[in-house]
Amino acid sequence: MVHKQPGRYQYVASSSNGIQSRALSSWSSSFDLTKAASVPLELTSTNTTVKQENKAPKKPSVKKALTGGNKDCQIDIAMVIDSSNNIGQRRFNLQKNFVTKLAAMLKVGPTGPHMGLVQASGSPKTEFSLSNYTQPKELLFAIKELAFLGGDTNTGKAIMHASENFFTQEKGGRRGHPKVMVVLVDGWPSDNLDQGALLAKESGINVFMVSVAKPSPEELSMVQDRNFMKKAVCRDNGFFNYSISSWFTTTKHVKPLAQRLCMLDGLLCSKTCYNSVNIGFLIDGSSSVGVDSFRQVLEFLAGIARSFEISDIGAHIGAVQFTYEQRLEFGMTDYFNKDDAIKALKNIYYMNGGTATGEAITYATKRLFRRTGPGRNFLIIVTDGQSYDDVVTPALNAQKEGIIIYSVGVAWAPRHDLESMASDPKDSHTLFTRDFSGLTDFIPALVRGICRDFAENN
Repeated sequence: MVHKQPGRYQYVASSSNGIQSRALSSWSSSFDLTKAASVPLELTSTNTTVKQENKAPKKPSVKKALTGGNKDCQIDIAMVIDSSNNIGQRRFNLQKNFVTKLAAMLKVGPTGPHMGLVQASGSPKTEFSLSNYTQPKELLFAIKELAFLGGDTNTGKAIMHASENFFTQEKGGRRGHPKVMVVLVDGWPSDNLDQGALLAKESGINVFMVSVAKPSPEELSMVQDRNFMKKAVCRDNGFFNYSISSWFTTTKHVKPLAQRLCMLDGLLCSKTCYNSVNIGFLIDGSSSVGVDSFRQVLEFLAGIARSFEISDIGAHIGAVQFTYEQRLEFGMTDYFNKDDAIKALKNIYYMNGGTATGEAITYATKRLFRRTGPGRNFLIIVTDGQSYDDVVTPALNAQKEGIIIYSVGVAWAPRHDLESMASDPKDSHTLFTRDFSGLTDFIPALVRGICRDFAENN
């Protein structure tokens, strides 16, 4: 029931139920509201308290729940934004708003995506790196505070700059995490993108080109390279190109672009030889090798392992030592940290015995490898002598399972046996040195060979 009350003078401000009233010099009339119910409710001009029974439990804050980040999208992102005269201050602000919304949609956080940012203008400028802001609030504030630079649209220089400097561990790049570069271009770039795009691909960076406001037919004559979108991206398969008609319509593109960036299986350029291969070491532990030379073999293999990004989602290594018998030293999934894997490799204890390389190849094929994509499984055999058993059939069977074999011979290892075990072409998969001290010279050639085999098969 509503009751009219007398007016008031010199009304003092008050607060009730989250509502703040203003102070007034006079008030002609006032009201109060009463309701006969088990739970009394009052609305008056004085301070009152609302009592609630059986209050529902408070839902957890969405913002707090997302501060850890999206664990299903653990990628490192370099945002390359357009800060040229072509975009201008007004559209630059719209671009910042778009990037802010994209970062929020991606759910950037310590255990989710990490984001850094480069501005493309006459000269590229890194505004912040991957490790500067891993908390959403800080990141969004940093984006909003970006200052417009002006100048040419040198997108190629910006891609080159980000490819060279952005994804190192010193700058916050995470080992084994996909590298993604999102390049926003208003209209078209002023420079050539070829060199920057090539370096990005060789570095395992997934370049996405987001073109906003494509050149009109009348403007095409001013575009230096009309195929810049196709040339710059990781792969010209449509997945890495994204077009937006205008900066005023970007909001509706935030979600679909974020979803595409988080499709990890589609990030084809992440799969480089350095973070995608499984390398098995088959190590001769026969009596002819000796303890000191065996240590040199392990140092040689550790040098190969150091060249690859060993992690749970990256490259893997495993090792088998053999004499007449075989011993699994560690498997591909035993160590997901490079330092731990190399330490385990260097601590292998020398067996001492005969030489049965054929049986060892069969053992390693079964115990070290599982079927995977082509050009992913590699077996490096190091031996110093002739095998007492057949090596041809086991090697062919391993190759039929998709394993690429490199034969490394030392001292008295017969050239015929080495070539019989090696994959084709034999000359590039067979290496020989007279002395164990010469093994380390083979490291660069082996790493290049593995990457070449990977590239040819992928």
